[in-house]
Amino acid sequence: MNVVTPKRFTIDEYHRLIELEFLKESDRIELIRGELIQMVAKGTTHTFCTTRLCRQLDRLLGDRAVVRCQEPIILPLDSEPEPDVAIARGNETDYLPHHPYPEDIFLVIEISDSTLNYDQTTKLEVYAEAGIFDYWIVNLNIRQLEHYSQPYQNAQGKFNYLSKQISLPHQSVAIPGFEDALLDLSRIFPTVVSK
Repeated sequence: MNVVTPKRFTIDEYHRLIELEFLKESDRIELIRGELIQMVAKGTTHTFCTTRLCRQLDRLLGDRAVVRCQEPIILPLDSEPEPDVAIARGNETDYLPHHPYPEDIFLVIEISDSTLNYDQTTKLEVYAEAGIFDYWIVNLNIRQLEHYSQPYQNAQGKFNYLSKQISLPHQSVAIPGFEDALLDLSRIFPTVVSK
């Protein structure tokens, strides 16, 4: 009996597909555990929040770190996700030869509405397994920030985070690695418009 298995790609093979223009930037694909994953189109609320968040982080951090918006990071086990935001050490030129690795990253942020379940399960597991110490989900559905920290592996071999904290839109939160930099969440969550 033949077993059908999907073709999994290494990061090098994935980059080769891009070089050969088999995959284009407009395809909106990311590599997760060797699989090519079609990314969901972003709505206006998601885009608004991403733009505001990147602008606020740039203002708060200045030249102390690199704020990467919707750009790839390289993780073990053939994953190259494109988080909505990643804060990395150093400066932009450090990532000319390669995208940031887990040890380069202070924080990964996903902005979630239609992708919430995926970001709370698959993405969370991938980031925890890679040793990303701090992972935030900007949960647009219920207007809260979910801050996950302290990755670990449980007895069944699954990866997760030991700590989960919730912050609300009227609060401010310290940026991991930059505790003197407080992000005012009211500046990133869109104001609710009553009908």
